[in-house]
Amino acid sequence: MGFRLPGIRRPSFAANIASSKAGEVPKGYIAVYVGERMKRFVIPISYLSQPSFQDLLSLVEEEFGYDHPMGGLTIPCSEDVFQHITSSLNGQ
Repeated sequence: MGFRLPGIRRPSFAANIASSKAGEVPKGYIAVYVGERMKRFVIPISYLSQPSFQDLLSLVEEEFGYDHPMGGLTIPCSEDVFQHITSSLNGQ
């Protein structure tokens, strides 16, 4: 049995995935670190095959090669650019 307080909502599953702080990554997703502050995002692996995301992966390869010490993919772009790209992918 539970109750709700007016004006307080649970964050959506999508919001939790987008900026997950937990160490676990759900099946079908990958952790990426973006921007100067290395903000962690958990995104669907289906994004990896999209042309706009492939452009980001080219930047990753140029800057880092295969060395990603954070344990996830490090993407050298601003958080704003990353969020713009992923929001356009969400609409597909």
